[in-house]
Amino acid sequence: MITQEMTRDLIGRHAYDQHGEKIGKIGQVYVDDRDGTPSWATVNTGLFGLQESFVPLDDADVKGGDVALGVEKAQVKDAPHVGETADRLDAREEEALRRHYGHWDPSTTSHDGGRGDGGHRDAAGRSDAAGRGGAAGRGGAAGRGGAAGRGDAMTRSEERMRVGTEAEEVGTVRLRKYVVTEEQQVTVPVSHEEVRIEREPVTDGGRGTGRSTLGEETEEVTVHAEKPVVSTTTEEVERVRLGTRTVTEDETVSGTVRKEQIDVDDPQHHLPSGDRRRDS
Repeated sequence: MITQEMTRDLIGRHAYDQHGEKIGKIGQVYVDDRDGTPSWATVNTGLFGLQESFVPLDDADVKGGDVALGVEKAQVKDAPHVGETADRLDAREEEALRRHYGHWDPSTTSHDGGRGDGGHRDAAGRSDAAGRGGAAGRGGAAGRGGAAGRGDAMTRSEERMRVGTEAEEVGTVRLRKYVVTEEQQVTVPVSHEEVRIEREPVTDGGRGTGRSTLGEETEEVTVHAEKPVVSTTTEEVERVRLGTRTVTEDETVSGTVRKEQIDVDDPQHHLPSGDRRRDS
């Protein structure tokens, strides 16, 4: 349940519908004129949060730092566009919203088609409790057009572009390890034995006893040679992992905004020439 003490803490929190689907951020909170109970809030939705829709706080609650609403996201998206002055909701605007969300009770409707309560104002307190056109409101005895004889004021409004950012998945990068075979050439020194004939003359002192005889005789020598032997071993050479870093760059976005202009219709030239200009 949203209490009066939680009113200002709601602004800026993320709002979710009754199924847990994210809707947007709470922009403003509207309280009941009679007891200050938070009754309505605006949620910034749409691309870059430029669209603002009213949501009821009757069945809402704060869960884990976010606001859980008792309505569906589709209802918020299709909600009537009311509260254009951004300071209060009058009886007819509230009735339109309650009809849309299914919270309207005909028994609370007064004879003039509005609700019988005192209306709802922005929690920032930018409007009087009497509502628009009330005793202290616009066009009343104490307002413009009173004893001082000044004419009714015309408010000129402009749309402002608000640009934000949101994170989205743009792709996936994977690491994949596989085996390739390549040829390598390595030069290695090898040695081998060669047979050579060694001749040594027999001198008179080495002839011995003279018992040597003629005949056949065989002598053999075993010859050795080295040959290359190739084997492989597996070694760890490096570790590879994926990481991310944030890069900030400027991107230009464009949009269309509207603004009102006021022209002075003074065919009798009652205004000084310096005041006959267009507000832009």
